[in-house]
Amino acid sequence: MERHVIIVAGGKGKRFQSEIPKQFIKLLDECVVMHSIRAFYDCIPEIKIILALPEPYFELWQQLCDECDFSVPHTLSRGGETRFQSVKNGLEYVDEEGLIAVHDGVRPVVSAKLILNSFSEAEKFGNAIPGISVNDSVRIFENGDYKVVDREQLKLIQTPQCFKSSILKKAYQQEYNKSFTDDASVVESFGEQIHLIEGDIDNIKITRDVDLMIAKNLLNQ
Repeated sequence: MERHVIIVAGGKGKRFQSEIPKQFIKLLDECVVMHSIRAFYDCIPEIKIILALPEPYFELWQQLCDECDFSVPHTLSRGGETRFQSVKNGLEYVDEEGLIAVHDGVRPVVSAKLILNSFSEAEKFGNAIPGISVNDSVRIFENGDYKVVDREQLKLIQTPQCFKSSILKKAYQQEYNKSFTDDASVVESFGEQIHLIEGDIDNIKITRDVDLMIAKNLLNQ
């Protein structure tokens, strides 16, 4: 089956407190999102890569590609005001039947094992959503008090989230709803049952300075 990945890099990096969005921050010899792109290309060289970026950053992206001699084949797509719109725009570049992964551009340490397993499980079950267990104690504020939540019942959801293209494209024909926090929630709202798979604790999302330091260490390994 044809394989595609939409890499969503539309964030403005407000929590990162940087002059440029976190996806463009230098990580070793390339910027963060380049590592995310390369992870998929190195794993599946024939994969079709779609990068969703805010249009005002297209020129900056080209400059960074030139500076880093980054030549991994990919298609640029306009990022939207929401993640939902960014993915929807990216889906316009997928014509063939196949499998589509959607990945956060700021998860640069995604492993080949997780990528391949996501595609494999989605081919069998229609979708594959990686999640990891919660190690810390968790409480929820309810009726004026913080109550303990059974952490065994919780999962931290990651990307890549992978789907059969027919399922994902139909789900994204819905109107946007603020409850759509990721692609799994969009597909689930459309009536599909979500298939969870084991994620990877090293598949971190860059949101703070310390995450960048952790990612450097993991990539150096």
